[in-house]
Amino acid sequence: MRIRVGVVGVGRWGRLHARKYSSIPEVELVAVVDINRERAEEVASEVGSRPYYHHHEILGKVDAVSIATPTYTHYTIAKDFLEEGVDVLLEKPMATTPHEAKELEELASRKGLILQIGHLERFNGAVEALDGFLSFPLSVESWRMAPFDGRGTDVSVVLDLMIHDIDLLLHLVPLEIERVEAQGTAVFTPLPDVAQANLRFSGGCVANLFASRVAPEKVRKMLIHQPGAHLVVDFVKQRLWVARKGGGVRLE
Repeated sequence: MRIRVGVVGVGRWGRLHARKYSSIPEVELVAVVDINRERAEEVASEVGSRPYYHHHEILGKVDAVSIATPTYTHYTIAKDFLEEGVDVLLEKPMATTPHEAKELEELASRKGLILQIGHLERFNGAVEALDGFLSFPLSVESWRMAPFDGRGTDVSVVLDLMIHDIDLLLHLVPLEIERVEAQGTAVFTPLPDVAQANLRFSGGCVANLFASRVAPEKVRKMLIHQPGAHLVVDFVKQRLWVARKGGGVRLE
């Protein structure tokens, strides 16, 4: 039996979700939802689905849903579907506040549902290649930059871009955070468009994260130092460089 799936919000990212679902044999893409009627109809026609104009219209018609709407709507829309017993793939950032995120997590847990956040960098080929090379990180540095395009400006650059590196950092360094220092600067929007953060973990690892959505070019890199080696993750090229003392450089 095919899984009935809907996509709510078919702008830049939601359109990609719809295209991917339409190519999966086990999925029946039954709904494409957007408050922009023209866009909903255009994408629905493109992927062979049916357009809707409010997420309430597809409650009871789907088994799972992707939500790719502006961040401030995530909590309300995701909650509506979870309460109806629908599994949810929610684009990052999860919500606008920790309280909202925690409530969604608890609701999904109580109902035994899947609530997955779209931290796609975990599935980047370079990150997957880390397995077998990563030991005990001593320091981590990351740079995530992009030219300004006006997208995602309902939240700061921390929730827009840096959130990927925060997620990866907590995944790669599963230790307690002892200290956080951060600062941000608003450039083109009322919210920080440039931010940097320093985190210190209980095991001694120190991380420095930098993010900008007003940069001259796109950069997505992470540098990890560990005993006897350093690793460079290039998220754009999906390549991993491993350099060891006396052992040269290995490219994965």
